[in-house]
Amino acid sequence: MHVLEVKDLSISFSVDGSDVVAVPSVSWELRRGEVLAIVGESGSGKSATALAVAGLLPPGAKANGTIEFDGQNLLDLPESGMRALRGTRIAMVFQDPLNSLDPVFTVGFQLTELLRVHDPKLGSAQAKERARELLEAVDLPDPDLKLRQYPHQLSGGQCQRVMIAMALAGEPDVLLADEPTTALDVTVQQGVLDLLRTVARTTDTSVVLITHDMGVVADLADRVVVMRSGRVVESAGVDDLFRAPRADYTRELLAAVPGIGQAPALPEVDRGRPFLNVEGLVVEFRSGGLRRRTVRAVDGVSLSVRRGEVLGLVGESGSGKSTIGRALVGLAPIASGSVQVGDTRIGRSTRRALQDARRRIGVVFQNPTASLDPRRTIGDALAEPLTVLAGLRGSAVRQRTGELLQEVELPADWARRYPHELSGGQRQRVAIARALSLRPELLIADEPTSALDVSVQATVLDLLRRLQSELGFACVFISHDLAVVEQLCHRVAVLQGGRLVETGPREQVLTAPRDDFTRRLLAAAPVPDPAEQARRRAARLEVSR
Repeated sequence: MHVLEVKDLSISFSVDGSDVVAVPSVSWELRRGEVLAIVGESGSGKSATALAVAGLLPPGAKANGTIEFDGQNLLDLPESGMRALRGTRIAMVFQDPLNSLDPVFTVGFQLTELLRVHDPKLGSAQAKERARELLEAVDLPDPDLKLRQYPHQLSGGQCQRVMIAMALAGEPDVLLADEPTTALDVTVQQGVLDLLRTVARTTDTSVVLITHDMGVVADLADRVVVMRSGRVVESAGVDDLFRAPRADYTRELLAAVPGIGQAPALPEVDRGRPFLNVEGLVVEFRSGGLRRRTVRAVDGVSLSVRRGEVLGLVGESGSGKSTIGRALVGLAPIASGSVQVGDTRIGRSTRRALQDARRRIGVVFQNPTASLDPRRTIGDALAEPLTVLAGLRGSAVRQRTGELLQEVELPADWARRYPHELSGGQRQRVAIARALSLRPELLIADEPTSALDVSVQATVLDLLRRLQSELGFACVFISHDLAVVEQLCHRVAVLQGGRLVETGPREQVLTAPRDDFTRRLLAAAPVPDPAEQARRRAARLEVSR
């Protein structure tokens, strides 16, 4: 039985006063209790289709066709009718959790407010207890503390889990999950996938999973819809699609998926003095609320990176990976220890010395939407470091901006567009281009491929390898994707709870780990092989019994 049916859906957006068709025609159906995965390149129309189903397309966008739910065409409903369905019968987990949570309210306030909107009879104490249960259901540690915290005090993965909890609060018939595991480490990702699978199987909730991670598709989906340029190029059961894809484009997607044990050869590393040297780093934050306390996010971490070397930082969400990255450029409070970049000691130098050091460092932040000014064009974002730090002017800036966009496979004339006119993956490519604009000596890349589909991800990894080979910069590569880490990194450092538990060459850490936690990370890593995923699911069920 179909709970949702999309027929001949077309979507257009207003760009520079003209209507641009982003989705020419899409048709698919969703059965009750089914997990349907929609995959494709960035800009293929996956997220736009989900937004149309939820009635959340931006002003100026036009949708035609039919989205049939419970006997009615959702495109014909007024906003009041969609508001009655949204959150209760149709819920959505958005691609960008930090942009979806209100920064001025605590997580607890936002969860309890949502619960009481769904059920006005729910008392304050009952709503708080239910909110706590939801956070426990998505495996957030210390839920009582998380309820008192603000979104900026949580890691990207923790914010994503809050969003999943909010989506499940109304016990919906249809759950639209737009990249729900993008910011999650592999162990938490596995828990979230198990949760979504359990919800689908036990409550008959139907899930539309939008993702670029083919391992997640193999693990969770029952059927797969492959989109390209706003059209469906293939639709099949998950086993059939992975074993015998019919469309050439589907075969290209599967061929681009990295996997553990497929490591390419990497350039030689400069054996001289490390360009980055971190010793005994401790980073602490003070939590807000009535019961203030100090939280140690990084606890005594020591590591080094030489010129031409890529060090992969991996670990669970909240393990301190991104905090270390911010500390390297003076954006996190260093309680003790030292960070040496070249000849500059971060946190102990003059403002001018710190500014000089930052000119030698490029940063790709975890959240491309938050790091790009929504009021400035893409060209302005790329031009700023070129004019302020490199002193370029006029045509030289425009030429270099076009070159940077082409390096990350975006058209040069997109310099006139604004961030909201790009998909999440396209915004991430702009962030990478900006970080590389000054040819840095040290690149800090915080989940630079997390929002990219597999084909573009492969291109970006090739780009990073080529640029590093040409420029010889040192790189700290922060990621939850172990297969991507193996593709790019010379050495791997594993973090747990703010501490360094294992470090070594990639071959040793990823194929013969010494620490139990590292072994758990590797065991939880998704693989795009339905047979292997079936074996893992059976093993997990056996353990649970």
